[in-house]
Amino acid sequence: MSARRLRRLVGRAAFALLLAAIALYTLFPFYWAVVSSLKAGSALFTVEAFPARPAWDNYAAVFRDGPFARNILNSVVVAGSVVAISLALAVTAAFALGRVVFRGRGLMLSAILAVSMFPQVAVLAGLFELIRALGLYNSLGGLVLSYLIFTLPFTTWVLTTFMREMPLELEEAAVIDGATPWIVLTRIFLPLMGPAMVTTALLAFIAAWNEFLFALTFTLTDEMRTVPVAIALISGSSSFELPWGRIMAASVIVTVPLIALALVFQRRIVAGLTAGAVKG
Repeated sequence: MSARRLRRLVGRAAFALLLAAIALYTLFPFYWAVVSSLKAGSALFTVEAFPARPAWDNYAAVFRDGPFARNILNSVVVAGSVVAISLALAVTAAFALGRVVFRGRGLMLSAILAVSMFPQVAVLAGLFELIRALGLYNSLGGLVLSYLIFTLPFTTWVLTTFMREMPLELEEAAVIDGATPWIVLTRIFLPLMGPAMVTTALLAFIAAWNEFLFALTFTLTDEMRTVPVAIALISGSSSFELPWGRIMAASVIVTVPLIALALVFQRRIVAGLTAGAVKG
């Protein structure tokens, strides 16, 4: 065996080991969450690849002991509404910021990026007063309004980047044919930005789905809470006992939809992430 071929085999083996280590590091926490969700009592403190007697009752108890199904529905409604409103507003803003030349465009983009960098706790007090003044406290509408603060700047910034990559020739040809800016946006650019829209929507959905601080502050009753807060407030029979099996079961339940979405839209996500990377 030649030295060149040996180096190639060693390189492939090292690359395969690196991929295996990354996959193990990424997937092990979810695997351990599944294993822990099938344990109860003292079994939680034993180390085993899979429980000998799976405690499936943990999953049933999550729905039996509280309005967890309602919490999941709340998260779906809030996250879906936030994504829909964010994309509808961001795509029009991205068209103006990415295709129209006007004074202060760079400053406006920088301001949008700066808003997305503010920590949530910095705007918590002011946003609480606003939501209470609008009568949206302890309602899904209040959560949708508050989540737009961090999803809308993000979606606007990302879609503006993709909008700038649209070929100028397509826009010029459409304008010559008498197309208005709205027609250019909806009939020409939007079909081409499908992968970018899916990628941005999924990232915004995950951010809204996992949000905790606003959901904890702006909701009061169990029926109006979203899943992150509902999981955090799961309690045991005493203040010194936490039902870790049920907590992990609830965590697995709310993680599976995100994994399913990522797998379903995998090709579009990859296409969206790599759009504009190669020009010819």
